[in-house]
Amino acid sequence: METAPPIVDTQHRLDARVRPRGGPVMYQQWRDLLFLHWEFPASVVQETLPAGLHVDTFDGRAFVGVVPFFMRNVRPRFLPAVPGISHFMEMNLRTYVYDKSGVPGVWFYSLDANQSLAVALARRFFHLPYERAHMSARHLPGGTISYRSTRKSDTDGKLSCQFEYATESELAEPAADSLEFFLVERYRLYAFGNGRLWRGAVAHKPYPLCQARVTAWDENLLPLDGLPRTNRSPDHIIMSRGVDVDVFGLEPV
Repeated sequence: METAPPIVDTQHRLDARVRPRGGPVMYQQWRDLLFLHWEFPASVVQETLPAGLHVDTFDGRAFVGVVPFFMRNVRPRFLPAVPGISHFMEMNLRTYVYDKSGVPGVWFYSLDANQSLAVALARRFFHLPYERAHMSARHLPGGTISYRSTRKSDTDGKLSCQFEYATESELAEPAADSLEFFLVERYRLYAFGNGRLWRGAVAHKPYPLCQARVTAWDENLLPLDGLPRTNRSPDHIIMSRGVDVDVFGLEPV
């Protein structure tokens, strides 16, 4: 008989913030992150997940998120950052899950990046579905970021992604039982590779959050990764100027 999944509560989410033992394998800086989220039926999300993962919900609602941002000073633990390699753009499509032990985390449908070596290494050592993309960004007057991405496998460019966004007023650190905490404060990730499920960890200070002014967005990443469009504006929008991140190695689930 299949064991019923555990009930994930606020304490599970707080426990996931505890820094893992041992040293990180990599350091990264994540900058100017835009979080766009749409509500999805939990049953639809569950059907996309590998065995061993359960869709995580907030008040019964599941979410799928698009997160464009900038990677800075990416480097292995014992090596310095390298110009031309350590700075690049990244955009991911994600949902939220937990495993048989009730550990909440992120499941990535895709992670697009414009640095080929980073794509290759992440696929090889972290079993993450990275994709090579043509990406560009401009900083416009008023602090607006114009962010564009076209996955290289999308040869006709019909599913190119475009976002224009800027930071607005700062927000207080979200309460642990809030929707903002549920969507943003995620310190574990899951990946599938070599025939099994893996869990990784990151450690960083809580995200400094702010309101976002979004003047251009699209849902093109959803059909690109096999999910249906919602045909509506994002249900939740928030932004962070960024965090410095310690990345830890994977462990089997």
